[in-house]
Amino acid sequence: MFRTLAALPLLFLAACSNAPDAPSAADAFFANLTALCGQAFEGRLVEGNPSDDSFAKSRLVMHVRDCSEHEIRIPFAVGDDRSRTWVITRNPEGLRLKHDHRHEDGTEDVRSNYGGDARGPGTAIRQEFPADTFSRELFVREEIRQAVENVWAMEVDPGKTFAYELSRPGRLFRVEFDLTKPVTP
Repeated sequence: MFRTLAALPLLFLAACSNAPDAPSAADAFFANLTALCGQAFEGRLVEGNPSDDSFAKSRLVMHVRDCSEHEIRIPFAVGDDRSRTWVITRNPEGLRLKHDHRHEDGTEDVRSNYGGDARGPGTAIRQEFPADTFSRELFVREEIRQAVENVWAMEVDPGKTFAYELSRPGRLFRVEFDLTKPVTP
């Protein structure tokens, strides 16, 4: 009987090793974004400062437009300004957020491709992306040193809201989008 009892933990461990791996928080977050593919949503500025006046006065629309197994591209329009696209990619460590800024003719802006890799595992609802080395060097070169401490976050509360956030010491910017009401981009 003692041998049987002693073998129980080994049987339990063997059974667990055959269980499929649970999806990571990054995978679940990516799946939550993928579920929105092809849809656009209107948002509003919920946190900002006087320099964000154009965001407060403009129609804000995010369009989860291009989705693949490894990348999601989300154009973010501020009124008629369609120069911004959020790019979320999978990498072996988790997720990466980059900001693709373009001129009207499609050429890349000098202040483009900034962002960073997700900090820690995050959750299925929220991922945070501190500025990476490329971004910090870009911000110093472009004389926007206050941005070297940027942390961007995205949240997807399925069926409710999507949020984009920028924070750093002394600064919080947050836009929330209503996922219950798809709009025409």
